[in-house]
Amino acid sequence: MPPMFAKTSPKPSSDPASRGHLLPQVGEGRRPAFSAFAWTGYNPLPYEKKRRKNEVPVPDQTPRPSSASVNPADVDRFNRLGDLWWDAKGKMGILHEINPIRVDYVRDLAVRYLHRDRFSAQPLEGLGLADIGCGGGILAESLAELGADVTGIDPAPNNIEVAKRHAAKSGLAIDYRNVTAEALADSGATFDIVTALEVIEHVEGQKAFVATLARLVKPGGLLFLATIDRTFKSYALAIIGAEYVLGWVPRGTHDHDKFVRPDELTGWLRHAGMREIDRAGMTFQPLTRSWRKSRDTDVNYLMAAKKDS
Repeated sequence: MPPMFAKTSPKPSSDPASRGHLLPQVGEGRRPAFSAFAWTGYNPLPYEKKRRKNEVPVPDQTPRPSSASVNPADVDRFNRLGDLWWDAKGKMGILHEINPIRVDYVRDLAVRYLHRDRFSAQPLEGLGLADIGCGGGILAESLAELGADVTGIDPAPNNIEVAKRHAAKSGLAIDYRNVTAEALADSGATFDIVTALEVIEHVEGQKAFVATLARLVKPGGLLFLATIDRTFKSYALAIIGAEYVLGWVPRGTHDHDKFVRPDELTGWLRHAGMREIDRAGMTFQPLTRSWRKSRDTDVNYLMAAKKDS
């Protein structure tokens, strides 16, 4: 185990009441200790939430769409990010770092399975694409630049406003909507490509959510997913490491119980009428401080599925 995961907690007092801060707490920003790490003495202590630079204050009464898959706590958390979505050196910087891998993955498989021109500067031209859980629009803008006719949706209203402003500055025509995946599917809309990257680990009823995504895909179309495997390794790296040691993402962003095994995801896709066509890992290279596509799916991974005609 790397030394950075071997922190020790202060010596506890003999008074049980004084040890309350060391006990697992429930609530935003507080995560019960994972039993497999008890031997390390590491315990992510509750922290005082502070407003970050550029963070948008969100009143409790802000209207937002709801559905069976929406987790209100997660929506609130991401709704507060504001322009931090586009701060490549900030708390969402990791999304900017992995975005080239995600874009290349979507482009390359679309070229292969949708018979596009691989040498074109805009190989996705003429294809309808829905980016589910688009956040501030990082992925949506990159795919629009490849020629796709992009619709981006998110249940967090501030995310949509940030995405609209940034797209306008970038000169991109993207149809952003503050709606849920269920509402979009119920409208009868279908697309050649549907993406839901780094989303499924934040929703309720994950199997039903995958079925909703499948409804949005046209016959012959593609669905792209990215999430985190539910392993000991992912707890160590994606939660303890990324959230509490390195601070790559805000604390409390992830819940290990909501991570999804690749074979589970394949089964849900099959049940929804989709066929897995590819999977790949995304791994961090410490020496070069960069990310690359790999065969290691133990932590972050991508998956593509096709709806046969």
